[in-house]
Amino acid sequence: AVSRNRDLTYTAATRAELVEMAGKFPLARMLDTAGIGKADKFVLTQVPPSDDRAEELGLDDATRAKIGKGIPGMFDVLGNADMATLQAWTAVRFLSNNSAVLPSRFDEADFEFYGKTLRGQPEQRPRWKRAIDETEGQLGEVLGKSYVARYFPPASKTAMVELVENLRTAMGQSIDELDWMSPETKVEARAKLTAFDPKIGYRDNLETYEGLEIVAGNPLANRMAANAWQWQDNISKLGKPIDRTEWFMLPQTVNAYYNPSKNEIVFPAAILQQPFFALTNDPAVNYGAIGGVIGHEMGHGFDDQGSKSDGTGKLRNWWTDEDRAAFDERGDKLVAQYDAFCPLDDGKTCVNGRLTLGENIGDLGGLSLAWRAYKIATAGQDVPVIDGLTGDQRFFLAWAQVWRSQQREDNARQRLRTDPHSPEEFRTNGVVRNMDAWYEAFGVTPDDELYLPPEERVKIW
Repeated sequence: AVSRNRDLTYTAATRAELVEMAGKFPLARMLDTAGIGKADKFVLTQVPPSDDRAEELGLDDATRAKIGKGIPGMFDVLGNADMATLQAWTAVRFLSNNSAVLPSRFDEADFEFYGKTLRGQPEQRPRWKRAIDETEGQLGEVLGKSYVARYFPPASKTAMVELVENLRTAMGQSIDELDWMSPETKVEARAKLTAFDPKIGYRDNLETYEGLEIVAGNPLANRMAANAWQWQDNISKLGKPIDRTEWFMLPQTVNAYYNPSKNEIVFPAAILQQPFFALTNDPAVNYGAIGGVIGHEMGHGFDDQGSKSDGTGKLRNWWTDEDRAAFDERGDKLVAQYDAFCPLDDGKTCVNGRLTLGENIGDLGGLSLAWRAYKIATAGQDVPVIDGLTGDQRFFLAWAQVWRSQQREDNARQRLRTDPHSPEEFRTNGVVRNMDAWYEAFGVTPDDELYLPPEERVKIW
C-alpha cells in the first residue's frame, strides 16, 4: 500500500544523479548501450525518501521499512554481485521471460512453478490461445484493426460518446454539491474534469509496424525483433512533444484505464461489448455496467493518488489542507470497511483496505456517478419494468453481473496479498451497501445482511 503513494516514491533525477545513485553498477554504459545515454531527465517511482524528506512527511520507522530500499537497493545488489551470479541471474530471467516461445521443456517448467504452484492452475490454456497471445504481443494493433472492423460499429462509438458526456455532467453536478469541499478546491476539480480526455474504442492511427520483419517458424527471433522494434520506437520519441494520441491498451483488450500524466480515460473496443455494453441493452443495463466502469476510471482522477495530479497531468497539490483532510477521513472509513472483508474460510486472510483504497474509491465513486448519469439519461422518460425488475433494480444487477467470476483458492490468496483491486464479491457488495439508491431500489432493511446504518455509509463523490 505504501508503494502506491506517489508522495513517498516519486522522484525526478538527472543523468548525473542517477549514475551517482548507481554506485559501482556501470549504469552509464548500460544507458549508452540501450540508446538513451543522452537523456538527462528520468522519473523514478521506487526511490525511498531522504531522511529530511521522511521527517518532513512524518514517516515512522515502520513505514520507511515498508517503502524499502527501492532502486538504490537494487543498484547496490547488482553492483556488488560477482559476474557469475549476474550471468546466472540473466540466463534464468531470459529463459523464464521467454519460456512460451522456447522448447516445451522450458515452458512446462515455467508453468509448473508460476502457474501451478503460485496460482493453483491445474493446466495451461490451449496452445492456440497462447499463440494468439504471442501474436498480439508482437502485432497487437494489426489484430486490433481487424477486431474493430468486425465488432465495433460506428453506432457503438456514437452511443458511448453520449454516455461518457452524461458521466462528465454527473461528475460536475457531484462536485458542485459536495459539502466537504471548499469553493477554492472545487474550481480546480471542475477544471480537471473539463480537461478529461476520453478515448473510446480505438485510436485512429493504429500502428503498422513498418520495418519489423517476422519470419515464419522462428518465434523466439520474432519476439526479440518485435521487442527491439518497440524499444527503438519508444526512444525515438525522447525529447519530442508528448503524443497524446497514443494508447497503452489494444482495441481487443477487455479493460480500461485512467492515465494521470495525460488526464485521460481510455476504453478499448473489447470492453464495449456484452456484458458491459450493447446497443440493444436498455439504458439501465448500460449505465449500471459500462457506466460504472467509466465512472470508476473517472474516479481514479480524484482517488487517493490520482487527486495529486492537476488537469494537465502535472503532479501538483491543488487541494486546501482542510479539504485533503476531509477526503482522507472518508477514505479511512472505506479502508476500515474493506479490512473487515475476509473471503477465505480461514477467517484470517482478509482484504487490505489500504492497498485497495484507490480502486475502492473508483468503484464507489464510479457507480455513484453512473447512477446519477442514468437519471440524467432517462429524465422525463417512463422507464419500463422488464422481467419483473424496475430500471433501478436492473441498474444494480448489471453492475453485479459484470463482476461475476470464478477463481481457485491459491489465486485468491495471492491476489489478497498483492492486488490493488478488491475481490469481485466486494467490488459489488462493498459498494452498493454505501449507496442510498440501492436501499431504495430493493427495499433493503436493517434485517438484511448487507445493511449499513446511514451514518456509516461512505460518500466521497
